[in-house]
Amino acid sequence: MDSPRLVGRDAELRRLADALGQPSTLILVEGEAGIGKSRLVREALAALVLGGPRSLVAVCPPFREALTLGPIVDAARQAASSGTGVAGLGLSALAGTLRPLFPEWTHDLPPAPQSLADAGAARHRLIRAFAELLDRLGIEILVVEDVHWADEATLELLLYLASRQPPALSLVLTYRPEEMAPDSLLLRLSSRVPTGAGGSPTRICLGGLAVADTAGLVSSMLDDEHVSTEFAAFLHERTGGVPLVLEECVRLLWDRADLVRRDGEWVRRTLDEIAVPPTIRDAVTERVARLGADAQRVLLAAAVLGDPSDERTLGAVSGLTASESSVIDPVVEAAVSDAVRSGLLVEGGSGPGRIAFRHALAARAVSDQAASSERRAAHRRAAAFLETVRPRPIDRLAHHSRESGETARWCEYTEQAADVALVSGDHLTAVTLLHELITEPRLSAEAVAPLVRKMPFLAFTGYGRRADVIVALRAVLETDRLSARDRADVRGQLGRVLFSLGDYAAAAAELELAIPDLGEGTFADAWAMTVLGLPWAGTWPASIHLRWLERARQFAAGSELVPRERMILLLNRVTALLELGEESGWALAGELGEDESTPQLAVECARAELNVGDAAMRWGRYAEARVRLNNAVDIAGRHGYQVIRKMATVTLLRLDYLTGTWEGLAERAEECADAANMPVCRLEALLVGAQVRLATTGGDEQFDELLRTLREEGERRGIIALWLESAAEHARLRLSAGDAQEALALTEDPMQLLMDKGIWIWATEIAPVRVAALTAAGQQTEAERLVAAFEEGLRGRCAPAAQSALEESRALSAEGRREFEKAARAWDLAALAWARLPRPQEEARAREGVERCTRAARGVGGRRGYGSRLSPRESEVVRLVLRGMTNRQIAVELSRSPSTVGAQLKSAMRKYGVGSRTTLAVCVTQAESTETPGHVPPGPTIL
Repeated sequence: MDSPRLVGRDAELRRLADALGQPSTLILVEGEAGIGKSRLVREALAALVLGGPRSLVAVCPPFREALTLGPIVDAARQAASSGTGVAGLGLSALAGTLRPLFPEWTHDLPPAPQSLADAGAARHRLIRAFAELLDRLGIEILVVEDVHWADEATLELLLYLASRQPPALSLVLTYRPEEMAPDSLLLRLSSRVPTGAGGSPTRICLGGLAVADTAGLVSSMLDDEHVSTEFAAFLHERTGGVPLVLEECVRLLWDRADLVRRDGEWVRRTLDEIAVPPTIRDAVTERVARLGADAQRVLLAAAVLGDPSDERTLGAVSGLTASESSVIDPVVEAAVSDAVRSGLLVEGGSGPGRIAFRHALAARAVSDQAASSERRAAHRRAAAFLETVRPRPIDRLAHHSRESGETARWCEYTEQAADVALVSGDHLTAVTLLHELITEPRLSAEAVAPLVRKMPFLAFTGYGRRADVIVALRAVLETDRLSARDRADVRGQLGRVLFSLGDYAAAAAELELAIPDLGEGTFADAWAMTVLGLPWAGTWPASIHLRWLERARQFAAGSELVPRERMILLLNRVTALLELGEESGWALAGELGEDESTPQLAVECARAELNVGDAAMRWGRYAEARVRLNNAVDIAGRHGYQVIRKMATVTLLRLDYLTGTWEGLAERAEECADAANMPVCRLEALLVGAQVRLATTGGDEQFDELLRTLREEGERRGIIALWLESAAEHARLRLSAGDAQEALALTEDPMQLLMDKGIWIWATEIAPVRVAALTAAGQQTEAERLVAAFEEGLRGRCAPAAQSALEESRALSAEGRREFEKAARAWDLAALAWARLPRPQEEARAREGVERCTRAARGVGGRRGYGSRLSPRESEVVRLVLRGMTNRQIAVELSRSPSTVGAQLKSAMRKYGVGSRTTLAVCVTQAESTETPGHVPPGPTIL
């Protein structure tokens, strides 16, 4: 049986060939496993004329322990070794940076340059050096296969190569979209590449073959003889037209003798007798079973190795020869030949004499079907063989050591790979490697502590991995074998992880315990102090937070810190001062700068815009808040900092709610909550969605329960803003239902925390509703004490939002004293203050207060009880409901806030004893239809 020709890809092959004919272009080839991406690229490269552009092919392996720039390092090593090496390439001094990646070239590379403390700068220098190496090797086409498995540094190199002006080479990248992470740099590579000499990227998407092409592929395997239409349709239906699955199924049918010739065409012996295996695994398993024992051992060795390998390597890993043997055993030659003849292995794909599985799916099937003891033994032999290779491939050694169960050796190699990543500035790879070590349950506490010191937690992404680290670090702290310094290091890092997850209370507790035993003069000390200066940490009064900030300032002033560390400490200080309500924070914010020259400084710029924008929103500086938050989204998007981008997006949702930009807001908030993988973002988005729904519908028990959950989560995690805002919203909901005591209970603890800390800019949402609850409960004296404390707490601070809330609190207090003329004037001042921000919902509420108190001062209206009858305002709302208007439309019509309309509608429904707007409309209509002159209908009446 022949190997299949490339079938059904003429258009794609022409597009690829045309693109390769253009100078310095970017080509993206995407499709599922087995769809033929590699085959298409190989065919296009083979068609290039002799003496044409020099190409280099790198393949990203599916290893969990990805070495920095690993796939391109291996490819470049082969390219250099096939020529005269690197000694005669004329590399600049920059190439000395490559020494950690190419230790075998130590004598041929320039001296290593001075190390850089900034990881971003170090990685950028490494990438520039690597680009120079590719240029000097004369590489004009760089092919990187399976980019979905690429490490972060490899993706950054590709971004750098694609963005150079003018571009120096063409890039061909193959990948599986379904295995690409949502925040992968590959998305930036495909969508943000500037138009240069090569123009916009060429994207080639491969799908399954059509039925006719399925017949053509099968025919090419059967001496180009005709294949019946029924058979082709049968295969297409069961394989989806995926070429690799088609090929494997046809080979299996051939081996089973299920294919016969009838009337000059190939058909199945009986169309309904034997079903084609639904997956490639079944096909591969049966084909492997037809081979001899030696060939099966070679297949397992090839599956375990993953990368293309020569016969000597396959012989050693299969156990057919000793690892130190340099002679190819005839037994190995025969076994490899049998495996290649079976079609499961191919040779020459990535260089002469190198053999590998035709596809990773087939390799996985062989590995999965092997006994676990055999698989471990093969990995053990692979590690032993690779120990003899120079330079040692530490990423592959780590992989094989882990899979063979040799924990100590896996730890050793993984830590070495992490060290290379850290030296190269590849912190994301270092995080992945160190995360696996720290969370390994078999690792001792003594071994974990030094690894924790290396962990660059600021590079962490993903809630799940950080949660895993928390569990591991707590387990380490439970042991009694750590030194005081090691325990402090572990505890300090635990505090950092908790802080990054928004669990501020727990983070503060750990950091406070860690500081006394941390090493003097370290950035970790100063960072911990600034974090304890943030008012979210702990229940201390503002004065204690300010003392921590001053201690951190003095400490940092006498320490040798790199620019990024100073930026972090300054930003933490600015954030803390603004959250504490200190005016000095605004002046200090002007010193943050806008330096995005390195990835690490760029992330701090994005964080600065987010933090200052959030503070501006809480102070009531809404215009500045929107500019800064949009800047944060832009910077984070350009540099791929997805966590910051999500947080800024959620904060913009809250700003939209406050300023009355409600069109589609509830839906956007709910989508954001569903997509958020960080608790802080999810909880904030849920609150915004609930507030919009409450304002437009009036609320029900569902919102009551949601607000209770948000309030409890905010309190438990120490997310004080969430706690205060959800408690205020919940209390307002209970007040609208006439339950003043419940509203008092809901606001008691958060208001006490605010007063204990003495941070009155936090009172914007909670203070007015607390005053309203006190006056409704007849506690007028307490309400006036609260208003006086609020006024004193804001003295000397220009916080427009809190000042507006103070005006509203004064109006509520005056109304509670039944000083209606004074209250009307106070409500008018509150309405003007809210309008200046703007806060339309609060302005409408204040305008209602003006009207209500004006009527009361004239002896008209005022507060009165209507028993089971509808009040005039409730009647107005019900009349408009009967006209089919929504709450929002009614609010506009009556110049009321949507939340007030909702509360009045809910009150009317309660008086009629109904649970929906529709039922209310029916009841009201029936009541009106039964009215006769001089007759009052039973039950509630419309006034």
